[in-house]
Amino acid sequence: RHPLATFFHLFFRVSAIITYLFCDWFSNSFVACFVTVLLLLSFDFWSVKNVTGRLLVGLRWWNQIDEDGKSHWVFEARRVPTKAASTEAEARIFWLGLIICPVIWTLFFFSTLFSLKLKWLALVIAGISLQTANLYGYIHCKLGGQKSISRATSSFFATADAPKRQTGRLSQDHTEERGKTSTR
Repeated sequence: RHPLATFFHLFFRVSAIITYLFCDWFSNSFVACFVTVLLLLSFDFWSVKNVTGRLLVGLRWWNQIDEDGKSHWVFEARRVPTKAASTEAEARIFWLGLIICPVIWTLFFFSTLFSLKLKWLALVIAGISLQTANLYGYIHCKLGGQKSISRATSSFFATADAPKRQTGRLSQDHTEERGKTSTR
């Protein structure tokens, strides 16, 4: 069990939302509110991406740049559950927090847009971006883990069927080559 990871998974997310909602009550400084919420969102992004995703659901993702300068996204899923695997409740908390918070920030976006509080729009867009980036990464991790199982199964059947297909290819190649030489 990982109660500390579960706590911080929700703490930074909820703190950013509460601070965004009630910051005007506690401070008249737009800059202080903006920076505080942005820091909470950044802490949330880092902790979810690097700690809680790995501990609570066994998933992680990152961006890797190779020697040619090309960007590659890497998505990983734990294949075999370990003794330290998270409980079902922790996994449910992880996914609910990951899905609900971007929806809340999207509601804030429309609220900010329709109330014409445009100075807050940049902060809300940053909130949506950071929250959906983690959601996108973890959905790819989750789906990638399931796809890797189906790829392994299909590659197993492909290797079992390979001698039959190879014989068929050889006869096709031989026929095609004979056809090419006869047209010359």
